[in-house]
Amino acid sequence: MTKSSEKLVEINHLKKYFKVGKGFLHAVDDVSFYINKGETLGLVGESGCGKSTTGRTLIRLLEADSGEVNFHGKNVLSLNKAEMQTFRENVQMVFQDPYSSLNPRLSVFDLIAEPLTNIEEYRKDKKKLDARVREMMDVVGLSRRLINAYPHELDGGRRQRVGIARALSVKPEFIVLDEPVSALDVCIQAQIINLLKRLQQELNLTYLFISHDLSVVKHISNRIGVMYLGKIVELGDYRTIFGDSRHPYTKALLSAIPIPKIGVERKQIILKGDVPSPVNLPGGCRFAGRCPYATDKCRQEEPKLKDVGNTHYAACHYDNLE
Repeated sequence: MTKSSEKLVEINHLKKYFKVGKGFLHAVDDVSFYINKGETLGLVGESGCGKSTTGRTLIRLLEADSGEVNFHGKNVLSLNKAEMQTFRENVQMVFQDPYSSLNPRLSVFDLIAEPLTNIEEYRKDKKKLDARVREMMDVVGLSRRLINAYPHELDGGRRQRVGIARALSVKPEFIVLDEPVSALDVCIQAQIINLLKRLQQELNLTYLFISHDLSVVKHISNRIGVMYLGKIVELGDYRTIFGDSRHPYTKALLSAIPIPKIGVERKQIILKGDVPSPVNLPGGCRFAGRCPYATDKCRQEEPKLKDVGNTHYAACHYDNLE
């Protein structure tokens, strides 16, 4: 996997709130991280933590309330319409459910060709458009005999390959992958993960890989960020997260991963209590109500994300927990 120390994407204090009946839902609340060119950052957490909203806000499918999203050092949130068109070619997204994200009225050819029709060279040259569509089918391992098939005629794995081909067709640098394998069975998941890793190496792509499954994220990510109720609570190299996690929430997530060895068991950490409302957030640490180590300080003072060594960050007042 080709990596560099160049920060391709840098998010600073990103916030995204939704107005609801009783106030504001804090979906993404002061999130900061960066992604180096050629690497994969895995973003994990349970449903409702804000990870998908982070991905959509980052590429302006949702408009941020505040913060910065820098791409090649330029703030995406301040781009005008013409600049956004160029940005859209450089940044793409693959969605969770390939069936609902693909237009059922379009064939495989039309689905892959659709993004290309926004580019003048393909819009004016039908032969070039046809060649590019067929090339992308080859790249993602989709048989050319399916070029006139419709989404309902394909299985989940093939539909997701169409989604990946659509994203790659405009030659992006950065792709947001929003739970791209969660709707697939385990065998197909492995195929898609291997495909994404191969494409990253061949095309020097950069990924934000969003998932609730740490065992999947481990196989594709260079670094991992763990989200809880709109905030990143731990961030670090995947080896560090799996081997030396510091936040109690991360430890609980890791303890739930099955060990594929007969007779080997892992003590699972069972979290008690309910997830607080993202509208009426408690004071102090948002995890305090479910944390077995919480103290009065945790309930009164919100912990900051701090470096606990070797570019490993954790938002916990007590980061030396065993």
